[in-house]
Amino acid sequence: MTKVETGDYGDVVLFLVTAGFVVPLFRQWKLSPIFGFLAAGVLLGPSGLGALQDVVPWLSYFTIKNPRSVAQLADLGVVFLLFSIGLELSWERLKSLSRLVFGLGGLQVAICTAVIAAAGMALGLDPIAAALVGMALAFSSTAIVMPLLAEQKRQYTASGRATFAILLLQDLAVAPLLATIAFLGYRMGEGFSPRLLLAFAPAVVGMVALVVLGRLAVRPLMALVARAKSEELFLATCLMVVVGAGLVAAICGLSMSLGAFIAGLLLAETEYRKEVETAVEPFKGLLLGLFFVSVGIGLDVSLLAASPLPIIGLMVGLMVLNGGVIFVLARLFGFAAAAATEIALLLAAGGEFSFVILHSAMQEGLVETSIGNAIVVSSTLSMFCIPLLSAVGTALARRAAPTAVHPPMPHDPGRAPRVLVVGYGRVGHLVAEMLTAHRIPWLAIDRGSRQIDEARRAGHEVLYGDASRPEFLQRCGLDTALALVVTMDSPDGTEAVVASARQLRRDLPIVARARDARQAKQLYALGASDAVPETIEASLQLSESLLVGLGVPMGQVIASIHQRREDYRKELNDPNALGGRARNLRGE
Repeated sequence: MTKVETGDYGDVVLFLVTAGFVVPLFRQWKLSPIFGFLAAGVLLGPSGLGALQDVVPWLSYFTIKNPRSVAQLADLGVVFLLFSIGLELSWERLKSLSRLVFGLGGLQVAICTAVIAAAGMALGLDPIAAALVGMALAFSSTAIVMPLLAEQKRQYTASGRATFAILLLQDLAVAPLLATIAFLGYRMGEGFSPRLLLAFAPAVVGMVALVVLGRLAVRPLMALVARAKSEELFLATCLMVVVGAGLVAAICGLSMSLGAFIAGLLLAETEYRKEVETAVEPFKGLLLGLFFVSVGIGLDVSLLAASPLPIIGLMVGLMVLNGGVIFVLARLFGFAAAAATEIALLLAAGGEFSFVILHSAMQEGLVETSIGNAIVVSSTLSMFCIPLLSAVGTALARRAAPTAVHPPMPHDPGRAPRVLVVGYGRVGHLVAEMLTAHRIPWLAIDRGSRQIDEARRAGHEVLYGDASRPEFLQRCGLDTALALVVTMDSPDGTEAVVASARQLRRDLPIVARARDARQAKQLYALGASDAVPETIEASLQLSESLLVGLGVPMGQVIASIHQRREDYRKELNDPNALGGRARNLRGE
């Protein structure tokens, strides 16, 4: 048996222990765990406890021993982040937010880059280095800002949507910017000639092949896996798509992040997008945590100790320049002063992609390492200020709420309030048809590939996924849903969905299908607003047909049926006992 050195796994175990402490602790403090991961990276890295291990040897057990290996694995955090961003996109969402994404967001990146680059050139940077520094510092932190907005339920306000639109444009700009850095580095090393463009032919071919083959193969592959009804196989396939697309892009000379982003875009147009998003979320969160730990490890804290005033001055200057430009642009786009201030404060600090861009620029020799490290330190410090800046912006917005008028926001089709129909068999299909007849928007969820294929061919939106998982229901829009209808033929599955939905929303109308009176009573106990037992409904319909056939006036029949239905509902809602009529209908 091969002997395994503990050092082979020591860094992984140390990170997992750190995550186990950081995440619950910072959640309790209502702060983003990212700050904890950044601080843990500094503490566990060579500039922290690692600097003392020669004096105190036992500290080596609490020090990252192989930062390079950690950094290589941590890069997957950015890969999964861009994949998730791709999953969040759709043509409808882009169209509804196009003015803010490509207008406000595009101007923000361009003007902030120009302003920061001009400041860099005034301080002595060459034009290329100044431009790259400007581009890096024009980016804000999607990984911190968006969860912060979601926790405070501000992502659908006017300022929240504008913030999302700007962050979206920034995320879209990362991949071409990384390709530009690679191009500039190649040019600086080899000298430019027309033949140099041929070096990018594999990248272009690879991207086209990735898009074409992805559109042809992704949906059939996911459908094949869905038919197996294996959660493990589905998860493995999701990971294969993310990492595989990233590796194809890397082989073609592009970044893995770009390949993962394209894979996310392709899956965003399929009925499997929400289940995929739910499946990869834990990996994204864990790997992003590792990414921020690696950023903390790479921070040269000695720079802050040696030159605190220049570093802090650079941080303040960054936030003032970014925040000022964003405030002016938001006002020009019609936002009230309070909303514009809130947007500017949220996006004034640096972001995670600035690390990626600056590290790439330093590796290509386009930005001096000493300058790049100083900028990374100042950008990281600015990220620690985001919760404070957000609190200030929220306070200002609340104070101005009675008088501030936000401009009308474009409707987001992906978040429109609608009825969720869980189970798209014969019953669910009929419920959806009735909703359509009354012009009520709906979204169906099912785990049967045949039902999903038939619905897609008919032009209906039916998603694949397990609706008993709270995180999946949230991603399907449960927080804004008009109602939830559960039509599954599985009693256990129905009860699990009702319990999860009621736990997430106490005010949500929930109507569930039940096999008999006993299950209906259980569903009421779990929080269903109305449970419809098949045995009771069949008896009532038979009675209605019989009475009408015997000549009883229709009005009297309908009134008596409605009264009986209400009596049964009251009995099933009785927590003490099952009513006698209900027991009879069960055959007891």
